Amino acid sequence: MNTPARIGAYALGLAVVFGGALGAGRAVGPAATPSTTGAAHPAHAAPTGQPDAGHGGHGDAGTDAPASAPAGLQISQDGYTLTPETTAFTPGEETDLRFTVTGPDGRPVTAYQTQHEKKLHFIVVSRDLGVFRHLHPEEAGNGVWSVRLTLPEAGAYRAFADFAPEGGRPLTLGADLRAGGDYKPAGPLEPRRTAEVDGYTVTLDGDLAPGRSSKVTLKVSKDGRPVTDLQPYLGAYGHLVALRDGDLAYLHVHPDGEPGDGRTPSGPDVTFYAEVPSRGTYRLFLDFQHGGKVRTADFTVRAGGAPAPEGSPSEEPAAAPAGPPGTPEPPENGTPEPPENGPDHAEDHSH
Repeated sequence: MNTPARIGAYALGLAVVFGGALGAGRAVGPAATPSTTGAAHPAHAAPTGQPDAGHGGHGDAGTDAPASAPAGLQISQDGYTLTPETTAFTPGEETDLRFTVTGPDGRPVTAYQTQHEKKLHFIVVSRDLGVFRHLHPEEAGNGVWSVRLTLPEAGAYRAFADFAPEGGRPLTLGADLRAGGDYKPAGPLEPRRTAEVDGYTVTLDGDLAPGRSSKVTLKVSKDGRPVTDLQPYLGAYGHLVALRDGDLAYLHVHPDGEPGDGRTPSGPDVTFYAEVPSRGTYRLFLDFQHGGKVRTADFTVRAGGAPAPEGSPSEEPAAAPAGPPGTPEPPENGTPEPPENGPDHAEDHSH
């Protein structure tokens, strides 16, 4: 082959290689931009101007919302970052915890939307889910928040800032706290659907199904009698926080209806619609007010079954397709249940 022919063949080969690479790049699409914590998707899916996921990732997301990671797993999202000034505590010692939320411009956020009578809700839990605090910090000025916090025992804790910046969508950001000393881990969580607190008995009815809205009803009684005069607390008859055991994925769910709407009774039942992101064990904390005092009841439930198919309108799992003759029947919910967790442990219900 003469020299001009060789050069032409070489050029043709390069065109084929680069043309194939260009086509492959278009097929794959642009590389995803990682978040500051490595999560693939933001915790709140609804874009600004669309119906949002509500307070802390609950409620109905907008129909155009992209898939999202569970709330609370990231310290930074959508340009907003939770920055606590103190992360180390002495067990049993009250500490003034101060923190800021910085915005996309790098400055502390000072304008917030009011949600359920507060601009910001602050939740602190121990990593073993034995300690729970639902707090409401005060604004100290210049975007700084302040709250008195006591971590009762040595160990690791997670703090969640639940808020919506003015003009933005609701977010839940999380940061780790720790209390020094000898840490004694609690045992694994056992399923529990009845809670006793200050003479009140609260029972939970309903099951959590991953990937779909699940109805959960909490019934409050005292001395064996239904409580029918629950008092509004932050604009509702109850507040429910659900945390996934293991990574503490966060859901803050509010009840169906509200005080004064003409259809929602003040007890004994408080109904919620919650959507958990996956199978697993969840710790549920219910705040309710009666007799002028807020109390917290806690439960441990397991979300079983396979996640709902994307776009599925039904709340019931789809039936598994029938196999050939002689195929064993599939287990209930389509997948076997994982083993139950171990014994219970105590909680701290103070606020």
